[in-house]
Amino acid sequence: MDMHTVVVGTAGTTADDVIAVARDGARVVVSEEALDAVAAARRIIDDLAAKPDPVYGVSTGFGALAVRHISPDLRAQLQRNIVRSHAAGMGPRVEREVVRALMFLRLKTLASGHTGVRPVVVETMAAILNAGITPVVHEYGSLGCSGDLAPLSHCALTLMGEGDAEGPDGEVRPAAQLLAAHRIEPVELREKEGLALLNGTDGMLGMLVMACADLARLITSADITAALSLEALLGSEKVLAPELHAIRPHPGQGASAGNMLSVLAGSGLTGHHQDDAPRVQDAYSIRCAPQVAGAGRDTLAHARLVADRELAAAVDNPVVLPDGRVESNGNFHGAPVAYVLDFLAIAAADLASVAERRTDRLLDKNRSHGLPPFLAGDAGVDSGLMIAQYTQAALVSEMKRLAVPASVDSIPSSAMQEDHVSMGWSAARKLRTAVDALGKVVAVELVAATRAIELREGLGLTPAPASRAALEAVRAAGVEGPGEDRFLAPDLAAAEAFVRSGKLVAAVEPVTGPLA
Repeated sequence: MDMHTVVVGTAGTTADDVIAVARDGARVVVSEEALDAVAAARRIIDDLAAKPDPVYGVSTGFGALAVRHISPDLRAQLQRNIVRSHAAGMGPRVEREVVRALMFLRLKTLASGHTGVRPVVVETMAAILNAGITPVVHEYGSLGCSGDLAPLSHCALTLMGEGDAEGPDGEVRPAAQLLAAHRIEPVELREKEGLALLNGTDGMLGMLVMACADLARLITSADITAALSLEALLGSEKVLAPELHAIRPHPGQGASAGNMLSVLAGSGLTGHHQDDAPRVQDAYSIRCAPQVAGAGRDTLAHARLVADRELAAAVDNPVVLPDGRVESNGNFHGAPVAYVLDFLAIAAADLASVAERRTDRLLDKNRSHGLPPFLAGDAGVDSGLMIAQYTQAALVSEMKRLAVPASVDSIPSSAMQEDHVSMGWSAARKLRTAVDALGKVVAVELVAATRAIELREGLGLTPAPASRAALEAVRAAGVEGPGEDRFLAPDLAAAEAFVRSGKLVAAVEPVTGPLA
């Protein structure tokens, strides 16, 4: 576990902290200020629980069953039962980083002082995270409304010492055994606490935060591979001039054009579009690369704005307000998060699509301006990168299907009490698949573009210094250059790891300076 520590207070958290806990195993500490706020809100809940009037979530059932007033002797059982019954997920296990993000973000809301749980609930959840215990959560069970109910319920089940969880050694065992091994006492839930553990958009938000971080790196990587492809195709860098992008002032477009121009500085390959096969303009996939990637950048900026608002939010129902009122609300509805998850899947699919078109152009001898067919060593005997483009096309086709929005769907639940849902969890799950595919698509373009540049070098043309740095780094990472056919899958896997890790960006920035 990383020794970095994340302190949780009453005012929310940051994207960096979510990633530190989810991916890097950062230690979580709840501030004294937060524990005091939690205790103060709990006193309000205890006062309400002692009164005869029914209060939703405190002394009533839930959802369509909220009409029943629950007597004090049954309330502990009510809280246990809501967790057990709602832990009804099915399908494959959800990734460890997603579950840790889910738990940390629920902890963030519990620590806000708006949920009415006892301090022991908050402290126990932090202890489980710090012990490296990860509840078993399943793919299906959230409609993205009333929170990510089944996923959060499986986490709450671990808090109670029930169900299964994965230990820090990666082995799945009964949660009770794991808690005992780490000297963590299971929580006996009281009024309001079961509901407070389940009622948030934490899973979809955690996946949004991680997707934003991954996409930011991939968009910059795609700017680099687009520049390499432009160079390999002897294209014109004049379309990247800042004054052209200033008259259509989308911030992302200007940033991507600037990145490409920085990579191409000093190139001896660009500007040859009037040589042997004159052309007035480059194809759209080359000329419009900043417009496509830039639109993705601006979509990402909006998604981050939404994520930051959610990270500052306390999502529960009912909530304890600063004046002591306990009020029902609809803040658990996932629409704001679901929309941007879908927007990002669309942007990722389009970025992959234009990258695939550039790759195909590099491989086609009729459009590559002098490159050998499929960049093969001995075309006919060798197939070169022919099937790498097939793989890329298959990924792009799947990404187009994944770009179909989930948030426009709604299947009513809970006997029509929850009659409009966001499907935000589903939007997040398919976005994760799309982001993974985008990394592969960009990697294939990188393999093709660097091979093409090396072939140009063999003809006496000199690439830009940044391109040369990228080429040398990718070769050092295990991706071989031109030559006779070989087992290609390992090269593609190495290129994907190189792109996904951020090493492509790191390879060129010593030459270009920081890229956007």
